[in-house]
Amino acid sequence: MRGMILTALVWICVALPAPMTLAATPAPDTILFNGKIFTAERQRFVQALAIQGDRIAAVGDSEQIRKMAGSLTKLIDLRGRAVIPGFNDAHNHMRIRPANWVDLQFTGPIPKPSELMPAIRQAAHKYPPGTFLAATIGTAVFRDTTVDRARLDVAAPRHPVILTTFTGHAAILNSAALTKFGIGENEADPLGGRYERTSDGKLSGVLREYATVRLSRRIGDITSDKDAIAELRATLADSAEHGITTLQIMSEKMPPGRYVDLLKQVPNSIRLRIMRMPMTSTSGRDTSEGQSIPSKPSPLITVSGTKWLLDGVPVEGTFAPRSTKPGLRFFGDLQMSLPPRELDAMLRETVQSGDQLLVHVTGYSASAAMLEAMQNSGTEQEWVPRRVRFEHGDALFPDLIPRVKRLGVIVVEQGTHLDMSQIAPELMPSIEAEKSQPMRSLLAAGIPLVLSSDEDGPSNPFLEILLATKHPNHPSEAISREEAVIAYTRTAAYAEFAEKEKGSLAPGKLADLAVLSRDIFTVPSDDLPETVSVMTIVGGKMIYDAHLLSN
Repeated sequence: MRGMILTALVWICVALPAPMTLAATPAPDTILFNGKIFTAERQRFVQALAIQGDRIAAVGDSEQIRKMAGSLTKLIDLRGRAVIPGFNDAHNHMRIRPANWVDLQFTGPIPKPSELMPAIRQAAHKYPPGTFLAATIGTAVFRDTTVDRARLDVAAPRHPVILTTFTGHAAILNSAALTKFGIGENEADPLGGRYERTSDGKLSGVLREYATVRLSRRIGDITSDKDAIAELRATLADSAEHGITTLQIMSEKMPPGRYVDLLKQVPNSIRLRIMRMPMTSTSGRDTSEGQSIPSKPSPLITVSGTKWLLDGVPVEGTFAPRSTKPGLRFFGDLQMSLPPRELDAMLRETVQSGDQLLVHVTGYSASAAMLEAMQNSGTEQEWVPRRVRFEHGDALFPDLIPRVKRLGVIVVEQGTHLDMSQIAPELMPSIEAEKSQPMRSLLAAGIPLVLSSDEDGPSNPFLEILLATKHPNHPSEAISREEAVIAYTRTAAYAEFAEKEKGSLAPGKLADLAVLSRDIFTVPSDDLPETVSVMTIVGGKMIYDAHLLSN
């Protein structure tokens, strides 16, 4: 009898007319139609999509999706605009600075050597004592050894002066800045860092690697919660206007716990992943920082992953003397900042904790050493699911690529790193471009490639896409615009173990997307950086609207 009843119920359900079966499914909250929607899935483009709650309910052609509308469904006519999954900036450094911080102004983004000292003297005369005078410097100034603590003291004896290289891996401070940040004459070098000294043993004002990272943390320490929240709020607002729906943040500016506390006060409207970037000291790496924080302290905030610096950057040569120019191989000659034994320890820690390991690797030596350490400490089957990330991976020369593939390493590259003619033109002859900064080769080998910004605050994904699709340093390694968008969305989600939830526009995934001011798949290359989002949606909620679309 029970079997007969079940059979009858099945026949009744099958016999129901189509409208009645559809009525059991709630109508979508929102339908976007008449657009060019890039899904980042196998079917690359569709015309329309439907959103129910915080998820995508359906994608397809406009006529099909519009039939799903109910009386309360919000209909948005895209009028042919391009739509993409929300950008996921997988490598960002939130800018945190005190209110009395002044960025010196120059004729270009970085000062010419002749501009620097006059600008410092002028600012010291204009602003009250104690005001921070800061500048981002290029290689020409950094390699001028006459620019040091003593000379900066003459220009601004009562103002803390902080000159940071555009890579963020070195800085030059005057005495007022050293005092302000508690860096005394007896300050010992942290593991992987250096406070350089003059021939008489006194601090020269030059900081390298982890000493510079500790400076970033101390700047964060003296920044009030009010000022930090203002910076965070500005970055989040700018991100929404550029179609960024997820930021993965390196936590060198503040401990992860403070990030969480402050972000809860903003409040944020985009998804945030805070990745631990602990300090080092004379006794070693701090492996405990942030470990007690819940992995999901709020619906939009995740805390996971730990990053370490294995080497520096070629334009500064890690710990090479400032006057030393990079060798002929450029990326290939870069010195490591941490000893090989630390790599083995990092791998043991990530296995024990289950936490994702991220390593800054720019040169060949560090890349090869980490790959060798992974091979020696586990099998390919063990490492692939752990998704170790190489941040930058500029020196993954052809002989290393097969090992990167076998071990499941994710490579997180930045478009703005792909044009040395803009940031270090005097070094261009020393770059071995035919081997460095692979992108197309990585994709051809099946290696997950992520595109990100590495910005200290707000970023422009469309500039990153422009440079990735041109690759001025190595044009044959350029990738297509579709590949660049996928690297900035779907693969970026994979890099944080979130690919099942976001990163593409498919039924069941989170409705995180951006409607763009231009069709980035067809617009002339030079116009790409001018693109913005006209509507950004996170979890089905509109977090930015330029009011350019009819509803």
